Amino acid sequence: MKHRTFFWFILPTLSAMILFIALPIVSVFIQSLFVEHEQVLVVSESCGPFGCNQTTSIDAEATAALREEKPLGRFNGLSTYFDRSHLASAEVAEIWSESTGLASFVNGLMDLKFYRALIFTLTYTFTVTPAVLILGLAIAVGVNNLPRAFRGVAIFISLLPFLVATVVGSMILSWMLDGEGIIGATLQNIFNDPSLTIKSSTPLMWIALIVYGIWHTLPFSFITFYAGLQTVSKDTLEAAQIDGANKWQSMIHVVVPHLMPLVSFVTLMLLMDNFRVFEPIVSFNAEAHAQSLSIFIWSDLREAGNPLYASAGATSILTIIGVAILLTPVLIRTWRDFNAKSH
Repeated sequence: MKHRTFFWFILPTLSAMILFIALPIVSVFIQSLFVEHEQVLVVSESCGPFGCNQTTSIDAEATAALREEKPLGRFNGLSTYFDRSHLASAEVAEIWSESTGLASFVNGLMDLKFYRALIFTLTYTFTVTPAVLILGLAIAVGVNNLPRAFRGVAIFISLLPFLVATVVGSMILSWMLDGEGIIGATLQNIFNDPSLTIKSSTPLMWIALIVYGIWHTLPFSFITFYAGLQTVSKDTLEAAQIDGANKWQSMIHVVVPHLMPLVSFVTLMLLMDNFRVFEPIVSFNAEAHAQSLSIFIWSDLREAGNPLYASAGATSILTIIGVAILLTPVLIRTWRDFNAKSH
């Protein structure tokens, strides 16, 4: 495609991305550099027969005039990014100096709100993503090897978790994990402990959220890999078998290389989706045990009641930076593969 033709072809999409993605991100970054104005206080003194008393009140008019003059607020620079609610540079340095090992350091970080959310988000992302990739490919291969009469039913059953809305599915599983739910009650009977509940344990809650994430996301990778398997050359597979390759060797050296572009695509989608995990935590009422970066942003916005609040803006920018860091290796690999094929 000629450069001029490509430019006019990509212009509508590029314009929409600049208008609805790039400009809002720049706006959020600028707003994160400012904090709310301090209220203008007025000290008045009232005297009586028993002496004088000083009272402090808010000058509403002066405060309103100050906010009208500088609507973005008071310039704070990058201080919001390094305060205790975010990167907490001073607190992290203190924890590092007092820690006796890696476990002690991580436990100290878990006391900081931002790092507690970051650790859960990374744990969720790097557990769910590879599990979904491997299981999705395994299920796709299994369904592809079924007799044609059973494939339709198998595909329908495999897609059921994806058809259920995230909020609905996580709420159903949350009810099942309750003490009166089928899973919770069964565990209580097995261990003969009426007080046993998954929702009271942080590790068990993390496991429950990860299991739900795998269950809900698995159909996406399955159907993508299943579609890719239909394009694998039968002649190439037959040639590999003639050369003495068994099914496992054919899978590793023929099928997987053929599906690598799809693996990169699915990995990108999963990383972005898992890094912004939000609905399961809300539906499970798991904020006390698990907080993601998305929950962190939502909490800041809800507490502040103001979408221009610096804390939420700083967390949003840090989340975007985290997503960019996660996606960079995959994008670099995709770009190298593209250049290798073009040459």
